[in-house]
Amino acid sequence: MTEESKNLPTNFIKEIIDRDLEQGKNDGRIHTRFPPEPNGYLHIGHAKSIVLNFGIAKEYNGLCNLRFDDTNPIKEEEEYINSIIEDVQWLGFDWEDRLFFASDYFEQLYKLAEQLIKSGDAFVCDLTAEQIRSYRGTLTKPGTDSPYRDRSVAENLDLFRRMRGGEFPDGRRVLRAKIDMALPNLNMRDPVLYRILHATHPRTKDSWCIYPMYDWAHGLEDSIERITHSLCTLEFEDHRPLYDWCLVKLGVYHPQQIEFARLNLSYTILSKRKLLELVQEDMVSGWDDPRMPTISGMRRRGYTAAAIRNFCERIGIAKKDNIADMALLEYYVREDLNKTAPRVMAVLNPLKIVIDNYPEGQVENLPAVNNPEDPAAGNREIPFSRELYIEQEDFQEEPHKKFFRLAPGKEVRLKHAYIIKYERVVKDEQGNIKEVHCTYDPDTKSGGVNADRKVKGTLHWVSKMHSLEAEVRLYDRLFATANPNSVAEGTDFKSNLNPDSLKVITAQVEPGLKHVRAGDRFQFLRRGYFCVDIKDSNGGKLVFNRTVSLRDSWARIERMKLR
Repeated sequence: MTEESKNLPTNFIKEIIDRDLEQGKNDGRIHTRFPPEPNGYLHIGHAKSIVLNFGIAKEYNGLCNLRFDDTNPIKEEEEYINSIIEDVQWLGFDWEDRLFFASDYFEQLYKLAEQLIKSGDAFVCDLTAEQIRSYRGTLTKPGTDSPYRDRSVAENLDLFRRMRGGEFPDGRRVLRAKIDMALPNLNMRDPVLYRILHATHPRTKDSWCIYPMYDWAHGLEDSIERITHSLCTLEFEDHRPLYDWCLVKLGVYHPQQIEFARLNLSYTILSKRKLLELVQEDMVSGWDDPRMPTISGMRRRGYTAAAIRNFCERIGIAKKDNIADMALLEYYVREDLNKTAPRVMAVLNPLKIVIDNYPEGQVENLPAVNNPEDPAAGNREIPFSRELYIEQEDFQEEPHKKFFRLAPGKEVRLKHAYIIKYERVVKDEQGNIKEVHCTYDPDTKSGGVNADRKVKGTLHWVSKMHSLEAEVRLYDRLFATANPNSVAEGTDFKSNLNPDSLKVITAQVEPGLKHVRAGDRFQFLRRGYFCVDIKDSNGGKLVFNRTVSLRDSWARIERMKLR
């Protein structure tokens, strides 16, 4: 166990591994794998499995493979394979030279299937998919043997080889394991191992027209790769007997399958099928939409890999399904960004301020701390001039009692600059405020004789003359309810979409942001954490995505609902 891992929480999987090591099992080896299906983009639930599998390997000085279970060419695309590789690397994990595909083993899997036929443990069945389901029985009623179950070994081998040769159309025949149609576990009632599928595979192209089922391929891939601990989510618990049966019948190396609870997250859906539905119906801009729970979407939104890893490590590994609070993930994002994100000023809803007693045409550069949490981040200079922008909400002509920002008779401090005092407003013909006129105290900036004079409000601002225009996308949670799958009869999960999950505004930001790079992250003072969009911020166009607010605004909303 590494020194770094000693601070990580323990769990039942580590306890199993510790016992195995004490008993000398697997000659002291620890070898895990992360086996995604390339039929969609990875999401935060996959991140938990990635962190677990690669983390276990690192913690015990073992190995972890990245293996694609590419056994269904109808749903698989090269785009998904590339995105998965990018996501795992971005999260900070390295599989070295151990990148594998189920398709690497198609010939081996086929030969093992023939071996199972020869031992009398598999047969070719002509029943349709619908008939197989009807013969299967129910949880309280045993299934019925297929009329083709007693074919001879020679006939089964001949038919299986002809299946491989492309002689039959899709669905005409399947290869099934011969187990027991009366077993309580429905997965053990002569499950299908191979099906005919005339489809072009992303890697093997048209060289195969039969493809192994996941339950057949999964355990054998683990065996071929000499995996010691096959870590799966709970939905595979009922499939473990079949996993073990295949390995025992074939007499091959036998990894240990261990199930753990998958990650469920409030205000989120983690079904790839449903996420694909959102993409296909243009409910979002794509798999990497910053509102999506995909790793690519979170990366584009500005989440850090460290924050996601910390979240996955700290929520722990359980044996029973539970729901993690989205606020906890956002907490770890804030925690990491607070340490690393430079502070800048951006005005999202500008209101013009004129400082009447500040000399026209004068500009001075004022020092500002980049990140008070990071002394090595240093300082920057920001221009100050007679005309500024502040937030519209930071001024009230008729303030309520607890309003401590700019208002008639009130003074406020401008961050890194001076104290200003309200004088008058200028309105347009409709009575809307065009600009607010103030005066300033020149002795109240840093180093001035009145620099320590206290006022109750401090505002962020930008110089009107120097500020840059930027598009700011205010992302919020994609769903308005904590459990998006909970819907009224006759409706679907999309009825719970949050109509305010995205607002696009034009803001004014510090001039120093002119040369930012895609993906750079900042804290907009008093506004939250923001990230330069990695796709749309180019050619002189500044686009910022809100990563997360400075505090959990949703918790505040829920508290208000309870009052």
